[in-house]
Amino acid sequence: MASSAAESRPGRGEPPPARPGGAVTVEGLVDEIGRGAAELRPDEPDALYAGVARLTASVDRLRRVAWTVRAAAADDGGCGEPDDGPYGLALPAAGFAALAETHRRALLVHCYRMTGSYDDAEDLVRETFLRAWRARDTFRAGTDVLTWLYQIATTACLDLLRRTARRPHGHEPLPGADRRGGEPPARVTWLQPFPDDELPETAGEGDAVDAYGSLELSLVMALQHLPPRQRAALVLRDVLGLSLGETAETLDLAPVSVDGALQRARPALRDLLPGGRTREPAEREAALLSRYMAAGEARDPAAWGGLLADDVLLTTPPNPYWCRGRDAVLAFLRPGRAPASPAFPGHWRHLPARANGQPATGVYLRRPGTNVYRAQALDVLRAEGDRIVEITSFEPHLLPAFGLPLRL
Repeated sequence: MASSAAESRPGRGEPPPARPGGAVTVEGLVDEIGRGAAELRPDEPDALYAGVARLTASVDRLRRVAWTVRAAAADDGGCGEPDDGPYGLALPAAGFAALAETHRRALLVHCYRMTGSYDDAEDLVRETFLRAWRARDTFRAGTDVLTWLYQIATTACLDLLRRTARRPHGHEPLPGADRRGGEPPARVTWLQPFPDDELPETAGEGDAVDAYGSLELSLVMALQHLPPRQRAALVLRDVLGLSLGETAETLDLAPVSVDGALQRARPALRDLLPGGRTREPAEREAALLSRYMAAGEARDPAAWGGLLADDVLLTTPPNPYWCRGRDAVLAFLRPGRAPASPAFPGHWRHLPARANGQPATGVYLRRPGTNVYRAQALDVLRAEGDRIVEITSFEPHLLPAFGLPLRL
């Protein structure tokens, strides 16, 4: 069956065979692609697929570098050559684009923390590279390149946040949705998941993993509640470790104002985070995800019952539907899984993934009379112990970023 073959492919919640990383050069990427193509073994299916996966990743990197080179050259009237003089980044467009690609993942994570949107983060990284190229003559010798790029990226993020003026708000009470009563959960309509495979590979690359440094959805959502400059000050100082002076320069604030912003942001963020946040062992999360996927494919939706916490919360950004409590979540899921239900849409399949450092699954539906499973959602789970306490069900258009297809 097609879905069974798809499940055996790399990139389904496990690291791909190899991910390109480290310093980038155009020549190095071209050589890497040439070697990868020469090493493909068409007579060994698994090895062929793994080799193509590695080759595709390298081609994607070269394509991004080429885009930056072309954009930089167009911005310079077609020359893309470095300016003369003792200051700035004295690099041709190709060299600058390779340098930028080296730091792309770190910047992607930063822009995602600032905006909560993977789509926006990708756009902002491209905008950062163009702004950096235009400002390359302002680069000071001895400055860390990544710190300089973080500062430019932060300004680009703040410009976007100023234009859009997005604010979280509570979900509206929906008939049948708030069955346990209580306050509706926060609604961040622009929230999107972040693929673990896009995380920076090198520990310490300006991306400490601590109470503020993780990418858990609960933290990313909480950050969206902070005013943009407070959010930026907290991320720059407490996550990236920039100095007070560097943070003040980036935000065009006095150091005392940065300190004031941090004193307001830190307790506000703590209040917004769920209590008792713990990271479950990877083995426990993997086992819980396997049980969740098996229950999703089973014809007996009651199989979910033993996996859900009493007060489990289901949200569906950007859509307004939500429900809280095991009975309410089961009532929402049951009609779509019970063949005897008039609302039964067809048969379901799941593929594992990782999003925001949490277990996740791509959800696919095969409607009666068809033989293709089409993507329906990406479910991201938050677990405490052996129970699921939160399910965030996203729309499926980002599945390719997680190495998952849109159809099986």
